[in-house]
Amino acid sequence: MTLVTRLFAVFAVLLSGCAGAPPSGQSPRILAMGDSLMAWNSVSSQSIPDTVAETLGEPVIDRSISAARIIYHLPVSGSAGMNIRKQYKAGDWDWIIVNGGGNDLWLGCGCFACDRKLDKLISKDGRKGAIPGMLSQFRQTGAKVIYVGYLRSPGVGSAIEHCREEGDILEQRITRLAEIDSGIYFLSLRDLVPHGDRSYHALDMIHPSTKASTAIGNKIADIITTE
Repeated sequence: MTLVTRLFAVFAVLLSGCAGAPPSGQSPRILAMGDSLMAWNSVSSQSIPDTVAETLGEPVIDRSISAARIIYHLPVSGSAGMNIRKQYKAGDWDWIIVNGGGNDLWLGCGCFACDRKLDKLISKDGRKGAIPGMLSQFRQTGAKVIYVGYLRSPGVGSAIEHCREEGDILEQRITRLAEIDSGIYFLSLRDLVPHGDRSYHALDMIHPSTKASTAIGNKIADIITTE
């Protein structure tokens, strides 16, 4: 057996073992986008998109990047993915899973005096702003959208604990947007973490542990399978 033949045989075995690989000619139908909530634990293949793919037994294209924002203007070459809207990749998507806004508040205005930033992200009625504009673009492709909220750390300190009020306001507005469009599903994580439970967070008490990524991914998969 030649070296080329051996390599081809190994490749064929690996390909046949890929969970959720689409049938020949079938494109992936689920796209994931967002910031570190979505991207965290991807190194160990235990991120939120990884869990969705494993649970559903089909591929999920993950374009999320840590520290990404909804509103991002730095003109740096190769930085397009830091703008969550620009993570979008054209495709025949049935579902787009997305999150974002936390870094805009934390890094953009320090979660202090953020009224103007909140309004730029999404208006009080949920109809205007960068987030409704982004989701409208996605919905025009025919895809349904699952917008994922952020983890809370009830009873446990966190470096972003002072962002709680701004985060609550942001998610209240996204909830209003989801009520306007039946093709947008808002997944709140407000009650996911039991009081005083540190196991849902990484050591920094900001990002999700693998336990949290798995729990969130399963909730997303439930929405996809029941709708």
